[in-house]
Order: sequence, then structure tokens, then C-alpha cells
Amino acid sequence: MLRLYRFAEERSALQKQLSRSVSFDDSVQSAVEQILQQVRFNGDSAVLDYTERFQGVRLTEMRVSPEAIQDAYKQVDPAFLAVLKEAYNNIVCFHQHEVEKSFFYEAEGGVVLGQRVTPMENALLYVPGGQASYPSSVLMNAAPANVAGVKNIFITTPCDASGEVSPNILAAAAVAGITSVYKLGGAQAIAAFAYGTETIPKVDIITGPGNKYVALAKKQVFGHVSIDSIAGPSEVVIIADETANPEFIVLDLFAQAEHDADASAVLITPSESLAVAVKELADTRLSGMLRRDIISSSLQQNGAIVLVDSLEEACAVSDMIAPEHLELHVEHPWEILPDIHHAGAIFMGGYSCETVGDYFAGPNHTLPTNGTARFFSPLSVRDFVKHTSIISYSKKQLYRCGEKIAAFADYEGLQAHAEAVRARLRAL
Repeated sequence: MLRLYRFAEERSALQKQLSRSVSFDDSVQSAVEQILQQVRFNGDSAVLDYTERFQGVRLTEMRVSPEAIQDAYKQVDPAFLAVLKEAYNNIVCFHQHEVEKSFFYEAEGGVVLGQRVTPMENALLYVPGGQASYPSSVLMNAAPANVAGVKNIFITTPCDASGEVSPNILAAAAVAGITSVYKLGGAQAIAAFAYGTETIPKVDIITGPGNKYVALAKKQVFGHVSIDSIAGPSEVVIIADETANPEFIVLDLFAQAEHDADASAVLITPSESLAVAVKELADTRLSGMLRRDIISSSLQQNGAIVLVDSLEEACAVSDMIAPEHLELHVEHPWEILPDIHHAGAIFMGGYSCETVGDYFAGPNHTLPTNGTARFFSPLSVRDFVKHTSIISYSKKQLYRCGEKIAAFADYEGLQAHAEAVRARLRAL
């Protein structure tokens, strides 16, 4: 099930197997382009038609009523509600440390310069749904938006064939203080909020994971709205030494692989005895897993155990992958942290499993995938704010520097730019 590679001998084969990029086949491209165009020009009617086609229900109301949200909040298991509240508080607490402040300073000649940080006004949080329910996605998207001070926060999530939204998602929305929840999913939902329709507001940013149609739709509407990133299949890399617990590693690999067959789970270790123990235990434990078929398919297609010569080389291989999640099952994780440069989230030590980060610890679980951790960051408060430069130039400083500025414009051949400055110099 899990293939064992020796990095020194099979580097090219390993690179080929583990190379992941965000790409979409022609059929997906064509389908998404058509959906976007239809929704943009036909509004609500196109949204309702596509919802009936893909979700199997003809909606009479696209928005969940506030009463339904409160009913779900009251009816959900009290123990689960308590967990939702504690998790949300943890996530909010973490994101409060990300808040940026506006700044201003006085430069030479009475010039005041600065940067103003202001929240976006309207945000859409896309939450996967339909056959499965992900209230954790509600909390992870809502917390940074709320901390940023976004005025209007909307959630959209696919409903089931009876037009109902998971009560767990609605309860999570209530915990986060969000009252605007829509029953829409897929590319049509992205299009509706990117362009606006007769009844659906146009937003400034769309965040949250989804299937390949949602991911491509987000990519296509970027520019009409901001987006967080383009999500692909989930992935984990585990760096481990001889002190690691094989059972912890196997279950963490399984936890990633059970998402779907495209998920990737990779162990990198300099310990051959650990590699063999993990391989054998994975074969033994697989039969007891409820999602064993998905796990098996994922590990066969995208899984690997990589034997390296040292932890330093393990970090280099991990950087080659730039994983969404990186777990460090080593005796001294903080010592190798400086050698790691590309990862969405890093979990320090054997007891910091990915599941803790997925649900409860506080840092966001919306992370860059498919190697994009090289340039994308986790979802944060920074995604929900914008920065505006402030320039207040004094007469004194313009008199002093104006001809230099005008000359700069002359060198670029922009006459009006130069004359705009010289007109002020003549007035002075």
C-alpha cells in the first residue's frame, strides 16, 4: 500500500510522484466558464436552475431563515455546542494577535505619511456541504473575518435534496454570530456572490475550500473579488526520527488519506527500522478503518515512505513538497524548525497532531495546498483587510523637491505629470 523510496537512489521517481500543482482539465474549465457566464447575465434564475441540476432541489428561498439558524442552535447536542464555542474562542484568540494597526509618521519638511488599515465591507465564506458537514470550516473562516471587523459576513453551503442545511453548520454560524446563510453550493454560488444578482449581494472577498469546480470558479472571478487561495487536495508530510511512535504516524497518515483519494500522505525519515514498522502497521490497521477504501486508494496513488540520510535532508525533501501540513515527530522539533522554509502549518512534536489544528488549537486550518505554501499563507485577518497609503505633502517640501519630481516625470516622457508639479511651483 505505502511504497518505500530511498531518496538517494530514487530521487527523480519520487519527485515525479509527489509533484502536485493546481490544474484543471478542459471539461471542468468549460463547465465553470458556462456557469459563470450564465449567472452573470441571468442572475437568480440561473442560480436556481443550476442548484436544481446539481443539488437536486428547486429552491423557493435561497437564504436560510434566521429562525432556522436559531432552532439549529437550540437543538444541536449541548456537548457539541460547548466544543464549538471553545474552539471558536481559541481561533478568535489566535487571530487577534494578527491585527494590524494603521500608522502615520512625520517626515522632513512637515510631510505626513502613513498607511490606513480598514476591513473589507462584504465577505463570503464558502463552506463545503451536501453529503458531509464541516462546521469547523465555518469557525475557521468566520473568526478572522470577525476579528478584522468585516461589516457584512455571508455564508453559503450546499443544501441536501430536501433543501435543508446541516444543523451543525447552522449552529456553528450562530456561535460565530453570522445570520446570513445561503443554501447554495458549487460554481454557481461563487458566481452569484462575485457578480451579485437580484437578491444576492456582491461581495469583496470569497474564502473557503471546495471541490475543483469551486476552486476554478474562485480562480476565474479573481479580479472581480479577492480570494484567499486556490485550494487543492489536502496533504500531510511527517518528518520522524527513531524516537517516533509508529502508531501515531500511521493514524496521522490515515487521517489525511481518508479525506479523498487525491489526498497525499508522506513519511520522511532517516530511520529504516521506523519506516518498516510504519509500513507493516499501516497494512495491519487498514482493515479496521471505516474509510479504508479511500485511504488505500489515496496512499497507493499519493502516499510514500521516504528514507533519507539525515534530518537535514528530510527537511530539504519536505521543502521540495511544500506541504499543507507538516508534522515533526522528532525528539527535538524546535532544533530543525529553522531548516524548514515551506509549509502551511507545522506541528511540533508527536502530540501536536494535525487533528488538533484542524478543529481546536487556534491557528487557521484553511491552508495552502499543492506546493503553494511557497507563496501562499494560511487564511488570516490580513485577508479581510486592505491597506491604503496616506500622503500629506507640505508646500515647503514640494518647493524643495518639486523640480526633482518634475524632472523624474520628464525622463519618463509624461508631460502632464511634470506640469502638474511645476504649476504648483509657480504658485509658490
